[in-house]
Amino acid sequence: MPITAEMQRILALARRENASDIHIVTNLPPTFRINGEIILADMPPLKREDTARLCFGLLNEEQKKSFEKNWQLCCSLNDPRLGRFRVSIYYHCGNPEMAIRPVVAHIKNRNELRLPKQIDDFSRLACGLILLTGPTGSGKTTTLNYMMDLINTDRRCKIISIEDPVEYVHLQKKAIIVQQELHTDVKSFGSALIHVLRQNPDVICIGEMRDLETTETALVAAETGHLVIATCHTPNAYQTVERIVSIFPQNQQSQIFTQLANCLQGILAQRLVPSSNRKERTLATELLIMNAAARKLVREQELHQLVNIIQMGRKQGMHSMDDSLLELYEAGEITYDTAISNSFSPDMLKSRMHGKSEQ
Repeated sequence: MPITAEMQRILALARRENASDIHIVTNLPPTFRINGEIILADMPPLKREDTARLCFGLLNEEQKKSFEKNWQLCCSLNDPRLGRFRVSIYYHCGNPEMAIRPVVAHIKNRNELRLPKQIDDFSRLACGLILLTGPTGSGKTTTLNYMMDLINTDRRCKIISIEDPVEYVHLQKKAIIVQQELHTDVKSFGSALIHVLRQNPDVICIGEMRDLETTETALVAAETGHLVIATCHTPNAYQTVERIVSIFPQNQQSQIFTQLANCLQGILAQRLVPSSNRKERTLATELLIMNAAARKLVREQELHQLVNIIQMGRKQGMHSMDDSLLELYEAGEITYDTAISNSFSPDMLKSRMHGKSEQ
């Protein structure tokens, strides 16, 4: 569907200002998130009829029906000049509003993304489960697309992704890539994933493990010779495992611990934090690589001890979120306040910053 001139002006301004997100909200002018901060555009406030017109102007008839039925919708739009955007439409006080995310035109390399080098090792695995975690807007989808591109560059295989929505369109290199979009190509993550297993994939990428059916099928796929890469909205390795297990009924949880112990290969937790110059955001990470000791702890449901595995695995590149924040602070890339406010153990991090031994 053609994008209106009014919406094109908003999208063009977002591109020009390098905004990470656009918010269309009643009684405010179009609003942009730039370097993590909310900035109001120099435009008139939008009335209820304005936001409704902008939202519905982006949807086809099928999407309008889905939105009216479910009261929320994610989709993508593409403009030949401005590129791709991810759109999330929702109701607020009975009126549609939306958040729009500009999608990058190319995939940055690992150094540009500030990802740990072990992410490349994860991409080369033949099977198992890799989890990319973090809050909304922490770069999980960017990392997922980086891994897809690396596999596409290196391996002759078949990659199938289920995304909500498709953000970056991958061109074929060595791999066959099938990208399916929720509500456009498939009806749900869970049902789509079941059918994906019948399509002879080597690698399966899941935009989000959000329900029991999706999670259950992903674990089976990872156990049966597929490499599964998925995202979750959890802040660290410990809570990621805990969250996955909690999705299942109590009488299945012991089995899920065993499945995770067998198939989980690693967890990368991400968080984008303001840089010290306030002009950009920088990536802080936590990395757990599943070794024999980690598998034993998961199998025995001793999840709180995973932090010890991370501490003992620093030679293999494992690190906690606080390790990452401390490194960024010592390099002058983030401020003291930013490091402390994003820490899981602020008092301990303060002690490390002041040169005291860990308690």
